[in-house]
Amino acid sequence: MSGGVSQGPAWADGKPVLVTGGAGFVGTNLADRIVRQGGTVIIYDNLSRAGVERNLAWLRRTHGSRIIAEVADIRDADRLAGAVARSGAVFHLAAQVAVTTSLTDPRTDFEVNALGTLNLLEAVRAQPLPPPVIFSSTNKVYGSLPDLALAEEGERYQPTDHAQAVGVGEGRPLDFHSPYGCSKGAADQYVVDYARSYGLKAAVFRMSCIYGPHQFGTEDQGWVAHFLLAALERKTVTLFGTGRQVRDILHVNDLVDAFVLGMANMDKLAGQACNIGGGADNAVSLRQVLDIIGRLDSRPVEVSYGPWRVGDQPWYVADSAKFRGLTGWEPAISATEGIEQLYWWLKSNRIDTAPDLPAAWSIPAVG
Repeated sequence: MSGGVSQGPAWADGKPVLVTGGAGFVGTNLADRIVRQGGTVIIYDNLSRAGVERNLAWLRRTHGSRIIAEVADIRDADRLAGAVARSGAVFHLAAQVAVTTSLTDPRTDFEVNALGTLNLLEAVRAQPLPPPVIFSSTNKVYGSLPDLALAEEGERYQPTDHAQAVGVGEGRPLDFHSPYGCSKGAADQYVVDYARSYGLKAAVFRMSCIYGPHQFGTEDQGWVAHFLLAALERKTVTLFGTGRQVRDILHVNDLVDAFVLGMANMDKLAGQACNIGGGADNAVSLRQVLDIIGRLDSRPVEVSYGPWRVGDQPWYVADSAKFRGLTGWEPAISATEGIEQLYWWLKSNRIDTAPDLPAAWSIPAVG
């Protein structure tokens, strides 16, 4: 982990750390790190996404009673308040995560992402000593970046103004696009304003594309893992648009480093939003990722093409200089190295359907 920690972990006080959406792939990796650093984690998750039951089973098998499972929905304000009341720090990752789903069911998208976040903030605000909060936002708050002039350079798009290739900074105006962008953007701004209006120690991470172990990606979300799974299962990958879209992918271990550093430096971060991504050094196009996978799998991935999707960004790279300056964080895992690691992890751990939870976990309430 990079330097810059100003104090010990927020879970050093012995109170559990609440991770909403904690059985998801990011939450699983974060919970694992927290427990390995001596903490206890409340996994608050409704287990609605395929594969998350397996993640929860792995956490319980690995860490036993240091993992407390609270199987509940972020829209259940009373259950959420009870979990917050027991917590010494909060990582808010629970979300409806797909642009496509938000377009077909915008009400549920809003209720989960915007109202769910308000439920959390109100629960935090109600505590005598409100725990610090880091919220997982998205680069989609910047919209589709239609003003960014791009040119095709081989298998990727690149800004024609090379000064912009360092990435998008937090000074870029917000431009919510798609119901998902609106719901996550509203939540993003609520977190920033609750820090400003109520003095909460709360910060926002606007994240790029995250990938790594415990991710069971789909066509709509988690595209690096989805590409890898398709290759392993000899399925065709559909590229929407040209496939030259660029993202600065970030390995989940580097993101967890950022979460830990962010919580330890909350006095500096409270009330701020920071871009978190792999940066220009880890910027790859969809086609380039497929080329890497083809070399790993010793055969090209079959590809078909579909129309551009609503709100898609032809090019997005995060400029994380603000967060680096505040915490000393730097990504350590290159795109090529990380994709290879995930390839071998998925080769050993891919699933067709998620198993049921053991009967002992069928009663979700705790405490």
